[in-house]
Amino acid sequence: MKSSPVAAELIKKIEGLSLIPYKCPGGVLTIGYGHTKTTKPGMKITAKEADALLADDIKECEESISKLVVVPITQNNFDALVDFVFNLGESNFKKSTLLKRINAKRFYEAADEFLKWNDINGKPSIGLTNRRAAERNLFLNL
Repeated sequence: MKSSPVAAELIKKIEGLSLIPYKCPGGVLTIGYGHTKTTKPGMKITAKEADALLADDIKECEESISKLVVVPITQNNFDALVDFVFNLGESNFKKSTLLKRINAKRFYEAADEFLKWNDINGKPSIGLTNRRAAERNLFLNL
């Protein structure tokens, strides 16, 4: 399955765009629309390069979700999961109760699991609380 433009727009809205590296609230060096994998101190990118990095990151998220979710899901479910995996990574998604609930076809219970992933270094984050609510609403098509 592929994400729709809704997933990229959600990521862009939440992450914002930075053409130079910065440390996110979790302390990770970040550039573009939340890209971390190849970010190095002192680098500079263009908006076009930020879009390309985001497209590559989204593709990795799509592959992870397609590998781990073994039941049919809707486009909105998939798009919400793209943002979740983009933010938290495949390893966290793989071990999550969210994934277990989805694969058990317990979708309403799964939706509530998004809300539990709102901490940075053990402390609730307003930004992550809002992000998880947006993912949950998209997942439930609200």
